[in-house]
Amino acid sequence: MIFLCTACGTSYPEAAAPPDACPICQDERQYVPASGQGWIARDDLAKRHRNAWQRHEPGLFSLQTLPAFAINQRAFLLQTPQGNILWDCVALLDAATEALVHGLGGLSAIAISHPHYYTTMQDWAAAFGAPVHLHAADRDWIMRPSPALRLWEGDTLEAAPGVTLIRAGGHFPGGTVLHWTGTEDGAGALLPGDIVQVTPGARRVSFLWSYPNMMPLPAAEVRSIAARLAPWRYGRIYGAFTGQDVPRNGPAIVAASAARYVELLGGAARGAP
Repeated sequence: MIFLCTACGTSYPEAAAPPDACPICQDERQYVPASGQGWIARDDLAKRHRNAWQRHEPGLFSLQTLPAFAINQRAFLLQTPQGNILWDCVALLDAATEALVHGLGGLSAIAISHPHYYTTMQDWAAAFGAPVHLHAADRDWIMRPSPALRLWEGDTLEAAPGVTLIRAGGHFPGGTVLHWTGTEDGAGALLPGDIVQVTPGARRVSFLWSYPNMMPLPAAEVRSIAARLAPWRYGRIYGAFTGQDVPRNGPAIVAASAARYVELLGGAARGAP
């Protein structure tokens, strides 16, 4: 039986009983719930949950599990002339989701921003015959091996023409964002998972070591993220969670947010803009 951690959605190798602990949740970038570590059998997930879909613009869909499960991030499906890309992952792969993805043309590749969203990537890869691109710097957080996993190194990887994975770092050493040039209006889009976290007002982004534990990144790391993203042009940002999207001026918002973050770490006056 495959068991999933109910706090982060990570799947573990087949076993008769759940693991004793989830290393991903024991790490300070995630958390073990006050009620203790919880588990669910993979096949039981569809009995309690379903996936909801949203079309954001031509060629870009998101899906999210309802009721909320684990971290409750969105996954995105990008349609490209060379095949569809699944960006990030959700734990639930039920029959309806599988049929819808096949109806949209299947998947040519899967790419994931960081270990908190690895979930059941192995099952998605098997269902659609697609490789999974993970940055090699995060290899130690792979809890369930699969022949479909492809570890890449360096600063960028072209997942498809017009779809580039960028190692930004920050939240995890291999923290990755996706840059897409194929928007219908030509403006481009950035899909950063929560390596760059869109804030509720959609006019700021943030950068943290641990989001649930509200632990900051060093100023030097934030400067590095901003520098790695500065050469890329895009209009919109689609964040990891529903409603957290930046509709325009994405690069200016990332740059200004990073500068303010660094300023505050240096002790800027309270109430400064």
